[in-house]
Amino acid sequence: MNYFAHGRSFINDPYYLAGTAVPDWLVVVDRRVRVRPKHAEPFVADEDPRLSALARGILQHHADDAWFHVSRAFYELSTELTARIRARLPANGGFRASFLGHILVELLLDDVLIASDRAILDEYYAAMGRIDRLFVEQSINRMAPRSTDRLAWFIERFSSERFLSDYADDERLLFRLNQVMQRARLPQLPPSFVDLLSEARVLVRDDHEQLFTPDTVAPDTIAAKSDNATR
Repeated sequence: MNYFAHGRSFINDPYYLAGTAVPDWLVVVDRRVRVRPKHAEPFVADEDPRLSALARGILQHHADDAWFHVSRAFYELSTELTARIRARLPANGGFRASFLGHILVELLLDDVLIASDRAILDEYYAAMGRIDRLFVEQSINRMAPRSTDRLAWFIERFSSERFLSDYADDERLLFRLNQVMQRARLPQLPPSFVDLLSEARVLVRDDHEQLFTPDTVAPDTIAAKSDNATR
């Protein structure tokens, strides 16, 4: 899942909402910093309700991903997109089609959910605007084995750029995807990739309800896909 899918049900609890975003924020600002469930669990019962909510939101994120990434619908849809990406991009380009297939499902699912009621996105960002960014950074530094001094800065940027709204437009989505590719040290996607984005958007929209079905695939099937994901 991506930011909005993780957090849309917790807009009335800003620190819980922030917790659902923390693992993905850290991937952007400092990949060395990780907050695993075992790091957050000791803070669930903290006397500070903000810290408790933040920890519970982090656990929610990990619980969501634990079932979502092994769901049959996610596996089938990301596999289909991976195949289409491999057919469109140069075989020796190093684009990591399976990585793209994975994140495309997540970003486009966010767009489908936002499109159902765009006012919810305003509420999402308004809730993010009510958190104490420095408190969140300091709290994560208490939890995580490594510390960061960039999280508060990124939360402000995340709220001001409102890039989740860009997912509705193929050109803007390509721009955001190329930011992800740059962070992952992968090649930039060509302008022609927008044609595939249009196809992917339809596939995710048509199957988005199945993406919330807890039907799972066998772990060895997912492992085999991962082992074969060399592009």
